[in-house]
Formats: sequence, structure tokens, C-alpha cells
Amino acid sequence: MSKVKAFIHKLEVDHPPGLTNTELFLSNDDLRPVPPHQRTWKHRNFIAFWIADCFNINTWMIVSSMITNGLSWWQAWICVWLGYGIVSPFIVANARPGAMNHITFPVVARTSFGIWGSLWCTFNRGAMACIWYGVQASIGGSCVYTMLRSMWPSVANIPNGLPASAGIDTKDFMCFFLFSLINAIFIWFPMHKIRHLFTAKAIFAPAAGITFFIWAIVKAKGVGPIVHQPGTKHGSDLGWTMVVSIMSCISNMATLVVNAPDFASRASTPSAAVWPQLISVPVGFSMVSFLGIIVSSSSSVIFGEAVWSPIALLNKFLDPDPTTGHGPSGATRFGVWFISASFILAQIGTNISANSISAGCDLTALLPRFINIRRGGYIAAIVGLAMCPWNLLKDSNSFTSYLSAYSVFLSSIAGVMITEYWLIRRGHYRVTDLYTTRKDGWYHYFHGINLRAYAGYISGILINVVGFAGATTAKVPIGATNIYRVSFFSGFIVSSTIYFICSKIWPPSGSFQKFEEVDETKWEEEHFVEKDKRRDEEASLDEKDKSSNEDATAAEVRPVQ
Repeated sequence: MSKVKAFIHKLEVDHPPGLTNTELFLSNDDLRPVPPHQRTWKHRNFIAFWIADCFNINTWMIVSSMITNGLSWWQAWICVWLGYGIVSPFIVANARPGAMNHITFPVVARTSFGIWGSLWCTFNRGAMACIWYGVQASIGGSCVYTMLRSMWPSVANIPNGLPASAGIDTKDFMCFFLFSLINAIFIWFPMHKIRHLFTAKAIFAPAAGITFFIWAIVKAKGVGPIVHQPGTKHGSDLGWTMVVSIMSCISNMATLVVNAPDFASRASTPSAAVWPQLISVPVGFSMVSFLGIIVSSSSSVIFGEAVWSPIALLNKFLDPDPTTGHGPSGATRFGVWFISASFILAQIGTNISANSISAGCDLTALLPRFINIRRGGYIAAIVGLAMCPWNLLKDSNSFTSYLSAYSVFLSSIAGVMITEYWLIRRGHYRVTDLYTTRKDGWYHYFHGINLRAYAGYISGILINVVGFAGATTAKVPIGATNIYRVSFFSGFIVSSTIYFICSKIWPPSGSFQKFEEVDETKWEEEHFVEKDKRRDEEASLDEKDKSSNEDATAAEVRPVQ
């Protein structure tokens, strides 16, 4: 038995001695407020983060789906501006408690859903992060394949040794594994240091995107026919197609809306998580979408068809010329190598920011005694491999429907969380109560679960259930379908409204005070400021002792006059 206890003790993450089992379940170093020396994310880091995040294959593909659905390029681009412009205030609003109190999403969720009630929301977000990790790694694997093929064309001829039931061949699995291996290196670095990855990505990914943009225009001797192609939608069909396109941009960001406090907790000042995010999101994603439109338009001239996937387009550049049979030139292969290598960096940055760190924070909250952000990131990587994500991507319609359904869950969570901070508690926090199960704590609610929040959360889901059934196979009224088309807003508004009404009828402790962003327990002063003062005092005493010893030594060796 003693050996078992010793083994369990080795598995535990670092924590102060003497904690109870309950305290071990509520707190560890990654769940407690971020100490001052780790609040290193300045304005420029948030700008670099979002510039880096927008450069990924998904951003490129979302705008392509708008054009294939019948919009002209400028109508699609308007939808992109509107979609990401609308979602950025939601990101800023939900990031605020993290920036003010330096706590991550799982801990912020305790304020609205309760100490124990928050675990379900955390599990939902963690599961989504693990699934998206695998999907992004699979896309990253295709980037690795293109890069290797540009260096060694024989990679395309690697024989397949896997059965058909695997759903993937040997060369693709090898590239997926290589990408996952590279990604795993970056999971090791702590959150306050990983900002340098986003800075590097913010330099190389845009450079590659602009290079691709210019290269495609030069090869096509123009921007191609897509920019001159009118839209095929008119009247109400055009209106609803634009609404669906706008919502696709918002749904793509739903996960980042919910876990916005994760990165904001590392902000050097609260303002660092406001304007940089508010501006960088719509500008960055719109610029990348514009590059995608023009490059794909140019591909219509070069290859006779619009190729919307940038990786598929790069692979076409590596194919032999159908007329001469000659392979690509050395310059072409180098260009493909540089762009695909930059896309690998882009996918790694996206996977770390949106999935690895998010999964790490969420899984930490589910089992803080044994899991920290680093371990949680590696668990997400293992789950991402075990789920065989290439099978999910085979049927894009089913996967898109699944992601749309999951955004309903996430928008309801965001609705409750944002309402809690801005309208119910109005900026007032009790950070100490976030790590205790005392019955007099603000966030104890009913046995640790806030039933008001769950009433809002479930209502936000139910409003979209009928429409979701219609989006799959069932025949439902057109009104339910239209509600589901704006599922993020319908889920958010209903969950927020129901939670606000319930809190008005049954007010929780500390609710509806004058708006003031303050921690009433003064956690910062008690745990960080005092600790810094004690450290400074000890350093000062050590300095005095050292000085006294030096004086005494000098007196002993001073020669007699």
C-alpha cells in the first residue's frame, strides 16, 4: 500500500503541503491567479497572437465556401468583415474577468456556474479542444506532406502498408505523426513564454501568404475570373446566404470566445486585452480571406479550375506539366517549400492557441491534483491521435453539422458567463471564494451548482434543437430552421436573458451592486504584494548582514596605525 501511495504521490503536480482532498481538487499552480512575473502579454503580443491565429487553412476555406454557395467575391468579403467584426466584442467581453483577475476560463466559469457546476462546461470545452486538436493536426500533416514532396518528390511514391479500414495511407500517416511530433515540442513551453511562437508566426505566415498572393497573380497574369464573377443569389436567398456566411465566421470563433480568459489571464495590463483584440480579429481574418479569394481566383486561369484549398493548390504546382511532362523547376519547388513550411508554423500556432492550451486549462480544472496545462496539452495530443481525425474530415458535411451543433453549446455558456460578469455581479469578484467549498462563499450556490445558470444554459440549447434536427435529416418548420441559422445569437440571447431574469427573481450573493471591477477579498495584495514585500525585506536584511560582515572583516584586517 505504501508503494501505491508513493507512486500516486509521484504522479501529482507540484502543490503546497498539507492541502485537503477538496483543496487539491480545486486548485493548483495553473488554476490559481497568474503571478505578476508571468503576466508578460503586452499589447503587441495580443496583436501578434491574432495575426498568427488568422493565418490557417480554415480561414482560407471559410471564404471559399461562401463563393461556392453563390456569393460574389465582394459579398463574401463583406460577410467576413461583418462576421469577425461582430464576434470580436464577445471575445473582449468574456476576456475581461481573466484580464482583471488573472484567472483562466475554468476558474472564471465557477463564478457563473458554481464551484462544481462549472465542471460540465469545462468538460465540454475540453472535449471540443481535443477534437479540434486532432483535426488541425491532420490538416498540418497535409502541409508536412507538401513540404517533403517539394524536397523529395519520391515521397509521393511511398508504398502503403496500412489496411483500407485505417482510412489513411502510410505516407499521410507518417506526415501526420511528424506534425504531431513537432507540435508536441511547443506544448512543453509555459503559456507566458509561448507568446514568442505567435510573434514568429506573425512574421513568417503573412510573408508566405503575401508571397503566395503575388506568385499566383504573376503566373495567372492577372487576378483571374472570380473577381469579375457576379453572385448567383438574389432576393431573400441572397440575404439568408449572407447571414449563414456571417454565422460561419462567428461559429469558427465560438471556442475562442468561451476560453478568452485563458490568454487574457497573462495580460500585463487589462487594456492589453481590449483594443488589440477588438481591432486585430476583423482586420487580420479579413486580410487573410482576401488573399485566399485572389489566389483561388488566379488558380482558375492557371489550372482551368478554382482550387480553394491552398495545400491542394501547392501540390498542383508540384505536379508534372501535362503538356511537356516536365517536373517543376527548382524555383517553384523552393517557393512551395517556403509557403508550406510557413503553413506548418501557422497550423502549429493555431493548434497551440485554440486547442492545446485550451485543453490544458480545461483538463487541469477537471483533475488539478494530477494534471497541469502542460500535461493536459499532451493528453489532447494523444486523444487527437486516437480519434483518427482523418475519418472525420472525409465527410465534410457531417463534420460541419457537428461543429455547428457544438457552437450552440458554447454560445449558451458564453451568454451566461458574460451576463454574470457585466450584468449580475457587475465586475465584483471574490477570488478567494473560487477555491473553497465554504457554504458562505459567493460561488457555492446550491451544493456548488448555480441552478439559475443552468436554466439559462439549457434554454439556450433548447431554442436551437428543432432547427438542428432540420439541418440533419428531419423536416421542420422554416421558422425553426431560420433560428438555427443564427444559432450563436439565439443561444447567446436566450441563455443570457433567462439567466438575468432568474437572477433578478432569486438574486445570488453580491449581485446587482454598483459596477466596479474589484476583488473584494484582495487576493492580489494578500498573496502577491505581501509576498513581494517579504522577499524584498529579506533581501534587504541579507544585504545589511552582508555589509556588516564585510565591515567587520575589514576592521579585523585593518593595520594598526
